Amino acid sequence: MASLPKRIATSLLVVLLSPVSGWADNHSIRLTDDRGETLRLPAAATRPAAISTFGADVALALGTAPVAVTDYGLQGVPDYLASQLSGVRGLGPRHQPNLEVLSSVRPDLVIAIRRYTEKDGDQIEAIAPLLALDLITVEDSLRAVELAGQALGKPAKAEALNDRFLEHVQSLAQRNHGKPMGTVALLTSGSETPFVYYDHFLPTALLERLGFDNVGGKPPNPESGIPLGYRISLEALLKLNPDTILLLPTSRQRAFTMNPIWPYLKAVSTGQVYEVPHYWKEGAGPIARERILDDIQRLLLAPDSGT
Repeated sequence: MASLPKRIATSLLVVLLSPVSGWADNHSIRLTDDRGETLRLPAAATRPAAISTFGADVALALGTAPVAVTDYGLQGVPDYLASQLSGVRGLGPRHQPNLEVLSSVRPDLVIAIRRYTEKDGDQIEAIAPLLALDLITVEDSLRAVELAGQALGKPAKAEALNDRFLEHVQSLAQRNHGKPMGTVALLTSGSETPFVYYDHFLPTALLERLGFDNVGGKPPNPESGIPLGYRISLEALLKLNPDTILLLPTSRQRAFTMNPIWPYLKAVSTGQVYEVPHYWKEGAGPIARERILDDIQRLLLAPDSGT
């Protein structure tokens, strides 16, 4: 009969090599993505492709350049990553990636937004293992970075990125001393009716954690995370009358800013309307989310930086 210490060591080894998630035997990796699907990688991926800005962001943050990446359509690859993506093959927009190009670059992993790849999942998996992620909330971001770190063979570095991010959030929150920072609305759309984001969306969730009150409110379906927000009339927005308005980029002129009501909004009349970069719309990556925090500090917290 095996000795007690030996049995304990054997049991610990079984736990460490469990196929549920992380490293398995012979350096193979098994992960469960946000579809609930299990990925099996023979070894850490070295040629990831990104059907998401997150995929490029997290790969670069972990020191592994992607072999292909989607873009923002007419707006091209994200500006904040452009210099590091020089020469990387483009796959077109994330909602309609070019699978022929994807196949030609021979990736060993595809990091994607789940809701944009559901229709093409089988075709993508015929090319390479698919890590499909939700990428909506702060918690989604933390989990996705951890999974990508495991898939790319850099779990410790991924954990360090998450720790640094959470410390940054906590540091900014402590500087506010828990005092209310006013109301805020994050808007997008080029139509006559803007789209406002709910509290669970990563940038608005960060604003909430830093003491701001997002007028978009709580989502009706927090478990699914969809929808991200809703259309709001200028009349309804005027009733909420946020102190600050943040505008996401759009390829068209924002028709709602031509509405006669627009100048009467408090944020407009006090000059508290700011355009924020495109990474606010897909901010789950380690680089993007740090930049969002930097933007919040620069635009909204700088006047109180000395307190």
